[in-house]
Amino acid sequence: MPALTDEQLDQFHTQGYAVVDDVVPEEVLDPLEAEYGEVLEQLAGELFEAGQISSTYAGLPFGERLTRVYQDSGKVYSGYFDFSLPQGEIKRDTPMWHGPAVFNTLTAPSILDAVESIIGPEVYSNPVQHVRMKPPEHLMPSDPNSGNALIGATPWHQDLGVVTTEADDTEMLTVWIPVWDADESAGCLHLVPWSHQDGLAFHCAGPNASTPGLHIPEDRFRVEDAVPIPMRRGSALFMHRLTCHGSLPNRSDRIRWSLDLRYNPTGQSTGREAFPGFVARSRANPETELHDPEAWAQSWRDARERLAEGDAFTFQRWDFDDPACA
Repeated sequence: MPALTDEQLDQFHTQGYAVVDDVVPEEVLDPLEAEYGEVLEQLAGELFEAGQISSTYAGLPFGERLTRVYQDSGKVYSGYFDFSLPQGEIKRDTPMWHGPAVFNTLTAPSILDAVESIIGPEVYSNPVQHVRMKPPEHLMPSDPNSGNALIGATPWHQDLGVVTTEADDTEMLTVWIPVWDADESAGCLHLVPWSHQDGLAFHCAGPNASTPGLHIPEDRFRVEDAVPIPMRRGSALFMHRLTCHGSLPNRSDRIRWSLDLRYNPTGQSTGREAFPGFVARSRANPETELHDPEAWAQSWRDARERLAEGDAFTFQRWDFDDPACA
């Protein structure tokens, strides 16, 4: 599919989102799954050697194996799979993953064609990006302080709300991709159509009883208008930076696996300047495009080194002492 249709573009601009089928082909997703299988194999081996799990659970399908590793260790290891870094306490060995199959997904022509139809021909890969692997909540270890599952539903937020004010004028576009089918029982996204027209809502810090992490208090937006967005493998959700959204809890018996990618026009702030982005497409200057997966991976290793050495950066904009968070 080369681009969004006029109808899909109209929905994106008026309602703040559009779901498009058949954006990400099997030849992109299959190598991605295989690559992450190797990451899990390495993690399971390391934990077993360290005596932190009783088995490597070799031979199990990926989702079941990941769940068993998390159960047995009593911990989650999201950073080992993520192609970003945490927003603090970064060390030289902070885990992350920047493999070639991930890079090939970020630069897949079918994704960039669709992105170009929304933000134009100069496309920058924004580094505010994640892989999300959410096992069933009832099978997850619990946080000893809150009693909540260590991996749960994502609280309500806007993507502009999780970056710095430098990106306020950036046309940041979210592309949410289910690696496996994501229905309501598995914890698909839910969002509030037209909420992007209401501007940026105040975000508060967690954790609290029901909303761990940065979140919008439910009295600050039209939560009653939220709709679930079930999606199938290979589809993509294109979402405005101000659309209020979160995820449902995973109440199924399988993991919910998705990619949370972002792009913006080249030259605009990413809102997280400490992390490296790159030119994914340029019609005007194609020689500036990055096509080397190893150069991309090295840029992240370099960023981790700088941050581990103590470079100080601000990752968010909010004053959590504001009365809105009381």
